[in-house]
Amino acid sequence: MTLGLAGCGPSRPDPGTLNMLIESSPNNLDVRQGTDAQSERVGALIFEALARKDDHFNLVPWLATSWERPDPLTWIFHIRPGVKFHDGKPLTADDVAWSIESMTNGSIVTAKGGAFRGIDKVSVPAPLTLTVHTKTSDNGLLFNMSDGLFGIVEKGAGRDEGLHPVGTGPFQFVDQVQDKDVVLERNAGYWGGAPHIERVRFEVVPDTITAALEMKKGSADLESNVLSEDMVHALTGLPNLRVEGGTGAAVIYANFNTADPVLHDPRVRQAIACALDRDALIRTLWRGHAVAADTLLPIGSWAAADPAGLAHYPHDVARAVKLLDEAGMKPDASGIRLRFTIKTSTDETVRLEAQAIQQQLRAAGIEMKIRSAEFGTFYADITHGAFQMYILKWIGVNEDPDIFRYAYASTSFPPKGANRGRYSNARVDSLLMAAATETDQEVRRKEYAEVEQILSRDLPSVPLFYPNNEVVHSTRVTGVVLNPGGSFDFLRTAELH
Repeated sequence: MTLGLAGCGPSRPDPGTLNMLIESSPNNLDVRQGTDAQSERVGALIFEALARKDDHFNLVPWLATSWERPDPLTWIFHIRPGVKFHDGKPLTADDVAWSIESMTNGSIVTAKGGAFRGIDKVSVPAPLTLTVHTKTSDNGLLFNMSDGLFGIVEKGAGRDEGLHPVGTGPFQFVDQVQDKDVVLERNAGYWGGAPHIERVRFEVVPDTITAALEMKKGSADLESNVLSEDMVHALTGLPNLRVEGGTGAAVIYANFNTADPVLHDPRVRQAIACALDRDALIRTLWRGHAVAADTLLPIGSWAAADPAGLAHYPHDVARAVKLLDEAGMKPDASGIRLRFTIKTSTDETVRLEAQAIQQQLRAAGIEMKIRSAEFGTFYADITHGAFQMYILKWIGVNEDPDIFRYAYASTSFPPKGANRGRYSNARVDSLLMAAATETDQEVRRKEYAEVEQILSRDLPSVPLFYPNNEVVHSTRVTGVVLNPGGSFDFLRTAELH
């Protein structure tokens, strides 16, 4: 790829503002409600959770300084003293209780509410003590109260909180213009120490070529996993830019609408998987900067199944054709056995992936049409089940095996969860319920492994690959330290010069 900039000179940046590029506007900056990547990443700078994930996805204390479980149905959280919201109001256990209860009592409508349905009641025995009683043992509760998935709001905050968010995080909200930008400024009174950067402007740039040009000419300071690998490669080595990279935990996947008449037969979905050549996609689109995925869980997860026990679909056109034959998909006069449409956002990398997959499927007599839309429209369609297949990325939520309940349980159809493909399997439901209440981690591992084995056969979605976590930034930005989850946490400690 060539990035020509004839006639473009470097711009003069605001010395106190970091201009960061993002692909789309956050769906909702209230982390209780926002489920897209931008909402969770930007929102996590405004709102904070009881626990945070470290670089190995272990949960460590945050707004809760500690917790204990006196019995399998009871959690006691000790809330950090001295923390204040951006409007100066002190944080108390009442705010935490409301933040939890609002996700299930109808105050807000959120797909994340399903993670808290097992709560029986929440009580506040002391100003900085919170007790959560669950109906059954819920091992995923703490993860669902961690950064990016959960944010503590002031007591009484309702469904419009995302329009004027008030949290306790290192940055506070200034302004948002849909499809243009989000502006945050540092919280000078932040309990963890004020960030060095005075202001961050998240500029919405859906077109990756435009984003690359902005980085090259200096009108943008930083992008995180926005650019295609070709673009990153073209920018590498420029004197005004630096590239940081490492193994990523996010997983790119293709999801099927299992209720669709064309795709309801698992053999059809398996045929599509066989017609895909993931290795070729990694070589060409990702320049080798990605790893093929067998599951939605990140590499190294304690709950990941042994690959030997999973069904695999290496690139095999003959096998794809055989599976379509078995499913009754015979070729028409044009040699086409199967026709369907894939929906994508306008993200350049995703569109390139879809175009490459479209070419690969043709060899098996599969005609796949591509329909792209800006992210808000695309996301609304998949949430409402208006799709046959789509490509998206799981970020953060896939770092815990509760992702399987959220994405595949029969009780997790939107808006109660993210089972957008309407997949339903009674054995999977039973295993997920058992794993959620089991206290022995080895038993849980076996239960999750069986879930992964069933999913690998039923194939409601195809895990594609884990792309590297890559950030391009200008030389005026220092102290950029990445974590595998791809969060924007580096903005807490980064500096502008």
